[in-house]
Amino acid sequence: MDTAELIEVLEDAGLSPYQAEAYVTLLSLGPSSATDIADRSDVPDPRIYDVLRDLEKAGYVETYEQDSLHARAHDLDAVLEDLRGKADRLEAAAEAIEDRWEAPSMETNTVSFVTRLETILEQAEQYIGAAENQIQIAARLEEYERLRPALADAIDRDVHVRLALSIPDDAEIPTESELQAVATEVHYRELPFPFVLLVDREATCFAPHERSRNMYGVIVEDNTHAFVFNHYFMAGIWDVTTVLYEADSRDRVYVDIRKCIVELHETVDDGGTIPARIHGYDVETDDPITLSGSIVDYSYPELAEVDDEETTFYRGGEATLFFDTGDEVVEIGGWGAVIEDYEAERIVVDA
Repeated sequence: MDTAELIEVLEDAGLSPYQAEAYVTLLSLGPSSATDIADRSDVPDPRIYDVLRDLEKAGYVETYEQDSLHARAHDLDAVLEDLRGKADRLEAAAEAIEDRWEAPSMETNTVSFVTRLETILEQAEQYIGAAENQIQIAARLEEYERLRPALADAIDRDVHVRLALSIPDDAEIPTESELQAVATEVHYRELPFPFVLLVDREATCFAPHERSRNMYGVIVEDNTHAFVFNHYFMAGIWDVTTVLYEADSRDRVYVDIRKCIVELHETVDDGGTIPARIHGYDVETDDPITLSGSIVDYSYPELAEVDDEETTFYRGGEATLFFDTGDEVVEIGGWGAVIEDYEAERIVVDA
């Protein structure tokens, strides 16, 4: 079926001529701005915004803001169900759309705003599936259940998963055996909090909690923005929730350099050294590195302010490990390291 005939059939299915023209154009272009869709179709510029919003109401597309109004084809199930219930020509049109449609992916190094939580969860599922080192996630029970299989697969790939759950007082708390399959560390509280996902210090998904007045979602693929969301996750959610589960491991694994220092500094203070492996990046070249050796010293000026009876660790300021590789002593920093030699993504303390 050619483009002209497909547009005609979509009109027979209930779309206006401009709606059919815009939708078929979007299928060909993929995620695009409203102006690009208008330029590539016969829809007049002043009408394209109303046309796209009408298509969104009908379930054919989803709009989002990214400097200007953009649109992408929505999930096909509802569209195909509607079209395939009609006559043979509508069946042929559905097959033509299915052939042309391809699941849209988010543009890299961008910030996108979306209107549907489902879109956030779909993107979160993709990010979790691609995770290689670290996942931080705050979720309600319903969101957790949706993403639970993907989190279990990440644990099987040896990804470190830090999970914060919002669990109402009348809900059942997941069992330890269930949590062991999906996370490395789990905290919880009864009060709701936003959905937050950070993956490998690059990708972020955010959606306000259900009681928020503003219902929208943010999807980010950018290290700098992820760094900001990490501070919110750690200080605003993780450190003010209750420990529910921590995995037992022969080796102690840290993805937070400050927690590593807080838990291990007494050994160093007593003159000991700590055998460890560092996985991360060269600060100057951004090349991935793996170092083996021993932690021999640290610098953490704010350590004195940390109360050992509290779970809160100060997240700002200098935090550096001095690491003896056998050939030299190098400096290891945490996320966002600038003055150190290496940025640690994962610190594995050998048993």
